[in-house]
Amino acid sequence: MGVTVTLWPVGDTGSDGGSDTASTGAARSSNVPGATASAPDAARAPSAAAPSPTAPSRVYPLSKTPRTIPAVREHIPARGPGWRPASAARVVVTAGGLADEGKLLAGELKMTYGGTGAPRAGDVQLKLAPGQAKSGPESYTLTVTNGRVTVAAPAEAGVFYGTRTLKQEVAGGSTAPEGVVRDRPAKAQRGLMLDIARKHFTAAWIEDRVRELGDLKFNELGLHFSDDQGFRIASDSHPEVVSQQHLTKAEVRRILALAASRHITVVPEIDSPGHLGAVLAAHPDLQLTNAQGTAARGAIDISKPESAQIVDDLLGEYADLFPGASWHLGGDEYRALTVSSPAASYPQLAAAATAKYGSGAGVSDLATGWLNDRAATVRAHGRTAVRAWNDGFYQSSSVQPDKNIQVAYWTGKEIGARQPAGYLSAGRKVVNYNDEYLYYVLGQPNTFVYPTGERIYKQWTPRVLRGSTAVSSAYDSQILGGVFAVWCDLSGSQTQNQVAAGIRMPLRATVQKLWDPRAQPSLSWTQFRTLANRLG
Repeated sequence: MGVTVTLWPVGDTGSDGGSDTASTGAARSSNVPGATASAPDAARAPSAAAPSPTAPSRVYPLSKTPRTIPAVREHIPARGPGWRPASAARVVVTAGGLADEGKLLAGELKMTYGGTGAPRAGDVQLKLAPGQAKSGPESYTLTVTNGRVTVAAPAEAGVFYGTRTLKQEVAGGSTAPEGVVRDRPAKAQRGLMLDIARKHFTAAWIEDRVRELGDLKFNELGLHFSDDQGFRIASDSHPEVVSQQHLTKAEVRRILALAASRHITVVPEIDSPGHLGAVLAAHPDLQLTNAQGTAARGAIDISKPESAQIVDDLLGEYADLFPGASWHLGGDEYRALTVSSPAASYPQLAAAATAKYGSGAGVSDLATGWLNDRAATVRAHGRTAVRAWNDGFYQSSSVQPDKNIQVAYWTGKEIGARQPAGYLSAGRKVVNYNDEYLYYVLGQPNTFVYPTGERIYKQWTPRVLRGSTAVSSAYDSQILGGVFAVWCDLSGSQTQNQVAAGIRMPLRATVQKLWDPRAQPSLSWTQFRTLANRLG
């Protein structure tokens, strides 16, 4: 007599990583094939040796959405054992261009890199899938089924982000849940900016931040390397401006190579025409002075052709060092435009403005022209994504800033401050640097306080550009993303290790809000903090 055992399906009782156990029940249906005969019929059947009963097949609970930082956007659950890395398993790729991602993941999970070999049981396969391009270049799918993992994306960046999700899923011996993750970022720019001008950070420390950023799916690192207190990258064109403590170009190239492997763009910033104190210390003849001969700290005299020449020399030199399309021009806090009467205080600037732009032009027109000229300089080096601080855009100016310069919005405290909607309604693209939430200023000078991850997580979104009020959702597509900024105004207030510890949770909260468009994440702050501690 044949014996058939049917298992009832079970409900959603799985754990975060899937479960290796499941409750089963024997079928009571009388119409199961091989079990339809009545007992008397069976008694009249010819005698035969009974076969061994078939072992019940395991039924797995429905998988649960993996918990990662940032949270994945979509997970399609499935039943199955999930996946864990094994030393005998491999990471394989479908194209040689994915070798860096494959080797990195294999090393992290203590697996073998198998090149372009065909996937076997237990393997992870990384593949390019041009058909997924409509979801965006940083999108990816991560599929766990039949004891294998497949990460597919339209571009290498998406594949990399899929490997970061997988790395988090199996952290601490956990299991990647069965099913399909479909993920993509809400915002295209997700950055950390470091003020390495006021405080020297070692190359090794910056490299550690690059690794941290990569694992969190950030894609931008800003380096503000010139200011009044220091100029921190070696220069061939003007070595006299470089501070004693600085990064060598070889160190910068190593940082750039590591960043590229993590799909992070490094955005350089030489702020001008203000914040040039380190350059002016070596070139005092270019220092801006007022009608009484008093120097304006950090401000270069933009009426002098030599001022444009030295700044353009430096922009050209570092444009050749840093790859990519992005550049930050600065443009903020030019002291000539922080006084009540710029023309009376700085008559040489007023005269230069009139000579260049006509009788109605003023100092703000000259400063706007300077910004446009510097934008043209870096664009000649292939920089198409150029930004400047919002207080470098002057309402009083009849000369208009180049329409393609993005607004790095950080403050509403400047003279003649404009609401963010003023830039957005004019059609400008904006990057969120809101100093209320995203400014970590060493020593907490003026009214600054160290931002907390909890406050960012609970209150901030990319549409909160100034203060705590969000702009209209109609402008969402013009807000390119956000940047968490570390400023070193009182540089001795913290060591670089204290800075790393202080920004740890704010970084995680920031990227959660840049990747996931939900204003209120699914996890409570306590759950999010616990997850961050578990993931490391």
